[in-house]
Amino acid sequence: MAVLSDIHGVLPALEAVLAEPDVAAAEHIVLTGDIAAGPQPGEAIELLRAQGDRVLWVAGNADRELVEIARGEQDRFPVAITPYAAHRLTADQVDFLGSLPTSLTLTVPGHGKVLFCHATPRDDEEIVLVDSRPARWTEVFTGLDDDIRTVVCGHTHMPYARLAHGRLVVNPGSVGMPYGRPGAHWCLLGPGTDLRVTPYDIPTATARLIAECAYPDTAAWADYYLNARASDVDALEAFGPRDGRKPSV
Repeated sequence: MAVLSDIHGVLPALEAVLAEPDVAAAEHIVLTGDIAAGPQPGEAIELLRAQGDRVLWVAGNADRELVEIARGEQDRFPVAITPYAAHRLTADQVDFLGSLPTSLTLTVPGHGKVLFCHATPRDDEEIVLVDSRPARWTEVFTGLDDDIRTVVCGHTHMPYARLAHGRLVVNPGSVGMPYGRPGAHWCLLGPGTDLRVTPYDIPTATARLIAECAYPDTAAWADYYLNARASDVDALEAFGPRDGRKPSV
């Protein structure tokens, strides 16, 4: 199966990944959240819905926030583009996002029982990183069934695969908002773990977003995120305190 995370409404990046032969041939496409919060939210949802039942959906924190904003349940905007995206969704799309599960458990060849979630199995905003401490993994795995030997998550927009207390933890990285290096990041899972990155024409994608989106800061947003202006070091420094570690001096 192909695993896509953190698409963030970047339609050109999503189109590039769906065009990959291994994605087109995959039995399932599993989405691990933050699907629509970006410049083309509705378009991303509809392209994925058009793939039919082979797409399996998990909601992320940004999807939850879109639903809450669209329904008038919160007025806190953690990311500037989020309210724009929320108000671009139809009522049907809001209801669809609001109906998505926060985790999904599947049996995957070569991996056995796999839990798919957005951030951690217990929380859609919690931070874990490639170098999180063993004690941190003990915390976030609390209550997880012993027969789940692989956990697939997203949220931090950086790909990795590592062992933590004998469990394999996989983050496919971000399709639409990568940190560290440009390209649309995803993973082919089963029987192995193959972290992939799909290159696409970023200048053309940026021009398309500017032409098709009404968000006033589309040019700056696309330049920063599509070109991965935030390095992996920048992201790890920013996320580190939320992982329970002290900032570096």
